[in-house]
Amino acid sequence: QVQLVESGGGLEQAGGSLRLSCAASGRTFSRFTMAWFRQAPGKERELVAGIRWIGDRRYTDSVKGRFTISRDNAKNTVYLQMNNLKPEDTAVYYCAEDTRSDPGILIAASEYEYWGQGTQVTVSS
Repeated sequence: QVQLVESGGGLEQAGGSLRLSCAASGRTFSRFTMAWFRQAPGKERELVAGIRWIGDRRYTDSVKGRFTISRDNAKNTVYLQMNNLKPEDTAVYYCAEDTRSDPGILIAASEYEYWGQGTQVTVSS
């Protein structure tokens, strides 16, 4: 059974930075696509960034140039470095894992099999 545990959320001012971490256990982490999603109140869950097992990355347009996703396969951990935060980045951020055999980095939340519990990120103006 896969378990994903996020950490690193909190309250930050606009222009500041936060780093989210997601520790995975239970399966061969290094072979699967990992992603960060977010969900703001009243909105659908959206892909923020994803990373394939070989390192390819994908970002939603609104975070390009500000957020960076990375992974440390030795630590079974995926990170989301968030710089130049904006109030519109406020949301619950979720880590997700797609355990199929190299499907790429898919946008739809329904394609991801395992999820963390979420961590709140609040950016004040």
